[in-house]
Amino acid sequence: MIVSENFSADVIRAQIEAILRAWGMSEETLRLTAEVMVETDLRGIDSHGISMLTQYAQMQKAGQLALQAEPGIVRQSASTALIDGGAGLGHPAALMGMNLAIEKALAHDVGVVSVFNSHHFGAAGYYATMAAERGLIGVVSSTTRVISVVPTNGVERVLGTNPIAVAVPGGRHPSICLDISTSVVAANKVKVYALQDKELPAGWVIDGSGQPVTDSAKAFRQIFESQVGGLTPIGGDGSEMGGHKGYGLGLIAQILSGTLSGGSFSPVRNQTQKPSDPDNIGHFFMALNPAAFRPFDAFQSDVETVIDTLHAVRPIRQDEPVLVPGEPEWSAREERLVKGIPIPETLKLKVREIAEAAGAPYLLRPAMAA
Repeated sequence: MIVSENFSADVIRAQIEAILRAWGMSEETLRLTAEVMVETDLRGIDSHGISMLTQYAQMQKAGQLALQAEPGIVRQSASTALIDGGAGLGHPAALMGMNLAIEKALAHDVGVVSVFNSHHFGAAGYYATMAAERGLIGVVSSTTRVISVVPTNGVERVLGTNPIAVAVPGGRHPSICLDISTSVVAANKVKVYALQDKELPAGWVIDGSGQPVTDSAKAFRQIFESQVGGLTPIGGDGSEMGGHKGYGLGLIAQILSGTLSGGSFSPVRNQTQKPSDPDNIGHFFMALNPAAFRPFDAFQSDVETVIDTLHAVRPIRQDEPVLVPGEPEWSAREERLVKGIPIPETLKLKVREIAEAAGAPYLLRPAMAA
């Protein structure tokens, strides 16, 4: 059993910033990036927070990341914009994209911003929630670096986990935030299970023969090292349980995020990409103003009614009430602000190696635990 130790958000933030600083990122850019990563960990999305440093370190070593890059607007209209991510980490470009979409929606009722030439941007729900916090509906999707998902009826990977997130202001409730990969689970969740030496549920990953893989270490290798097999779409690898729906969602996310912006399609990109080439990931951000359709107070009251009605549904188990998307993350955030963020020993060791290789201080020590 892998042992975990809890650390405060401030310590996690300081560790991320120290490593990014040693890699050469500017103070403003690293501050923004670390804030997104820490907030993601606070919300219990361990697959997209500090654990991502392991992947970023590989990309940095390969020369893929332009760590001094600043995203910039390539073209825009009153309600749309296209942003070049500059081949840097995706968080700053994504923040610029959603903030710009919000500004345009507040001025013109809808804002749509597309980003190309980016890299991994963390959790899509973080950016969708930014819109909800301004009284808007936020919609976000992205392509991904790793080809990890098999199509319905196939055993060869062609798509990424291609997340889709939608956030809605909740009024007297926390914002609704649906944040899902279009695969049955995110690839980085398999990484988290492997770090914790936990067995996977059958159906998350299949091998080259279409058989389920439950050993998390083997599944991790299947996704990141093998040429066949991989994650299944939402619903599984066949159409009997709706796997074709998850496959279709992943395809649409690819078109909205990648094809619309000029971002890459991984199977094609990988035919010519050198290890040092940027991934050219694409992102999609939309902010929609409910007040364009009806008085905002009336809209907000109806959203509250929907949430109240769902909460009142009789649960199967009394200790597991019916929730709305986003509530588990907000509960995790409240708990982790008090108790700290759990870091498995295996991840601590990896972060230490990354820090030492970068010449950055290693801060995840017992004396600094929460």
